[in-house]
Amino acid sequence: MTETIPEKERALVVGVNVNKDPHFEESIEELKNLAIACNIEPVGEVTQNLNRFHTAHYVGTGKIEEIRNFIDREEIDVLICEDELTPSQIRNLEKLLDIEVLDRTRLILDIFASRAQTKEAKMQVEIARLRYALPRLRSSNQNLGHQRGGAGTINRGSGETKQELKRRQVEEKIADLEQELKSVALSRQVRRKKRTTSGVPIVALVGYTNAGKSTLMNTMVNKFVQAEDKLVFEKDMLFATLDTSVRNIRFDNGKTILLSDTVGFINKLPHHLVKAFRSTLEEVLEADLLLHVVDRANPKYKKHIKVTNETLAYIEADHIPQIYVYNKIDLVTEPIGVEEDLTARISAKKEIGFKDLIDLVTTQLFSDYQNCQLLIPFSEGKIISYLKDNGLIRALSYEETGTLVDVELSVADFEKYQAYLQG
Repeated sequence: MTETIPEKERALVVGVNVNKDPHFEESIEELKNLAIACNIEPVGEVTQNLNRFHTAHYVGTGKIEEIRNFIDREEIDVLICEDELTPSQIRNLEKLLDIEVLDRTRLILDIFASRAQTKEAKMQVEIARLRYALPRLRSSNQNLGHQRGGAGTINRGSGETKQELKRRQVEEKIADLEQELKSVALSRQVRRKKRTTSGVPIVALVGYTNAGKSTLMNTMVNKFVQAEDKLVFEKDMLFATLDTSVRNIRFDNGKTILLSDTVGFINKLPHHLVKAFRSTLEEVLEADLLLHVVDRANPKYKKHIKVTNETLAYIEADHIPQIYVYNKIDLVTEPIGVEEDLTARISAKKEIGFKDLIDLVTTQLFSDYQNCQLLIPFSEGKIISYLKDNGLIRALSYEETGTLVDVELSVADFEKYQAYLQG
């Protein structure tokens, strides 16, 4: 029997440009892409310039009739608003227009729900979704979401969203999930502690969603690890990666780093999500260096850089050194000037510019490494194994009293093995 594919819902995108925001048009285009990622087809837009959002129904009263006419004429199924709406604004618009109303936050939540793979990511998304839904529960008989057919949004497939939850039940559910998430986060914290005490520098990939972070991670794995089971999921779509992956990368020059891939950022990233994904984003806070991946072929790349840096500041990670990695340069036709102090120009997909990137990384991370000779007693074989994994051994010979190692070490390891220092 052939499976029936649900028809795409037709959407009208509505936005209010407050105080003539110069980035308004690109934000509307991004909203349309979010809708497409939810299997919704944006077939038109209605925008309005205002000094502030209308308190009762987001847009001004004069726009309501224009929107109603468009809905009737184009047979629109859903209205999508550019900003996060208050519960009363959603309620008023749905009553006036007799149509389901979604906002930007809801779309992002829906995408996260459809992308989450691990138990931790699913719990984080569910907490964010319930926090968003909590103030929108109108009565004891109000469903958490609309129960209707179609594809794309979390309310059209998730069993949890089809239960009629009272406010108290939602709060209890959030509390239970947060408690469960704490135990998962504790395990992550233990793993992070082991990594930080190992002395191997941690490098985190950050950047706007779909900038190419996972492609860069996989190229690094292919070049320096060559293990297919270590590859991460990558696809040309918004928020392809929600789960942080960490890989041990040993460069050809002998230097080793721990490289972590993280969730992408986006303009107006809902605070529900930032808070829920705090344990995952803490991977960024532990990093010694950030590789800020930028889709240089995107004409809005400067805005994407700004949004990423603002998000890093929000999670208090803006003090960590950054290398700007201009990705997809093979798609750029105009000359690329020097815009930041530390910049690498690469194509992760075509493996262009990797030598310069690795040189920058190693210069930033290993400039204070010490060259030394250590005489390790034969009884301390574990130290030799550690040095092979965490240092750069230039020469090794066996003496009467132990193994003589000519090695390059981090400052921490240099101090740690002072007792074995020769010369």
